[in-house]
Amino acid sequence: MTADEERLHAAVHDGDGPLALLVHGALGSRSYWDDNIGALQAVCRPVVIELWGHGRSPSPADSERYRPHSYVAEFERLRVELDAERIWMIGQSLGAALALHYVLAYPAHVIGAVLTNSSSAFSEPAVWAERTETLVEERALELETHGIEVLRDSWINPGRSTRISPAVRAKLAGEFSEHDATGLVNSFRFTNAGVPLGERLADVAVPVLLTNGTEEGRFQHLLPRARQIPELEIADLPASHAVNAQDPAGWNAAAARFIRQHADTPHAR
Repeated sequence: MTADEERLHAAVHDGDGPLALLVHGALGSRSYWDDNIGALQAVCRPVVIELWGHGRSPSPADSERYRPHSYVAEFERLRVELDAERIWMIGQSLGAALALHYVLAYPAHVIGAVLTNSSSAFSEPAVWAERTETLVEERALELETHGIEVLRDSWINPGRSTRISPAVRAKLAGEFSEHDATGLVNSFRFTNAGVPLGERLADVAVPVLLTNGTEEGRFQHLLPRARQIPELEIADLPASHAVNAQDPAGWNAAAARFIRQHADTPHAR
């Protein structure tokens, strides 16, 4: 496969409403959203994306393909190919940060965004850079030395949460074996490094719903930074980091209500 042929894996679902790109976080995969797809199909057409090196997506050799601006280009390519004038961006953790990068690059093509807890999006850039140089680099070195299975039982792996439904957890366990160590190393080193939005959060010009898993204590101190987004709504849910998978009923209701609420606004036209 040539570089020009390398594309993010995207599963396009039927649905009633505008297109919505769903972007998971680190070590996630396509089944992460399984308990949300049905509810979303009532208000939009979900397109489930897998990040480079994750699940069925390839692992490009060029490190530039992993940087946020290259993900933005991929999301825009999908929007154009799927013939959607305006879309929703739905992101979890690292995927939330990448979704905001797209919102900032193409505000005219975005109706709104639904996000989950995301330290990568809302951390101070300097603090995040230090974390990338220490904790994230340690994980990258482990992957290079021992391969993908070294992270199966890591706290980073969303699929090990016992609060996720057994059916989704089983699928994530199987899809974990599809991850590529080289792609994940590049993701840790090159995607993570550039994701915090910093002062650009104030420039987000579309409605944003932050579904806040209140039981992730370390994220709560970042809420003041998230509130820099002018049109921000926060829905507090009894979950931790994997909000949409740990409380699918609450998340589905909040996301569907927000999408319906903005269906007839100028943003949606």
